[in-house]
Amino acid sequence: MSDISRAPAWRDGPALAAGGVALASFLTIAAVWTLQARGYTPCELCLKERVPFYIGLPVAALLAVLGRRLPRGASRAGFALLALAFAAGAALGAYHAGVEWHLWAGPTGCSGAADAPSDVADLLKALDHVNVVRCDEAALAVLGLSLAAWNALLSAALAILAILGLRRA
Repeated sequence: MSDISRAPAWRDGPALAAGGVALASFLTIAAVWTLQARGYTPCELCLKERVPFYIGLPVAALLAVLGRRLPRGASRAGFALLALAFAAGAALGAYHAGVEWHLWAGPTGCSGAADAPSDVADLLKALDHVNVVRCDEAALAVLGLSLAAWNALLSAALAILAILGLRRA
């Protein structure tokens, strides 16, 4: 006799999906922080691409830990939030990868040519500012794909995993 309410939380489909999302979010955040500590400065788009993981980690962890103890509506809302956040992350990652591959223009603040200073005083003022990290140049490629492209793939996979959790919640 199989009673889902008596099954351990780790065997519960939605809790398992949420645990996978939480683990992937934690590992991704740890990886990008490690890269940043080792000198890879993120661009404007890279920082925005982290937001779904910052949202996903606590939401998915709660869904994984509480499992079926949550009201069905709350569980479904949590999975819907995860699916939307990671779908947006996949879209942003794909956009950023397209900017890196020069398929379309990126934000003016981090790609394209900078305005030339009009005189020496402006040039000296510009030298006092922090260098802008360009969004249209990949800082690192792994197996031929930039981190933005990997983010698009990972975020899409996590959105699908969240949808599977939503369907079973």
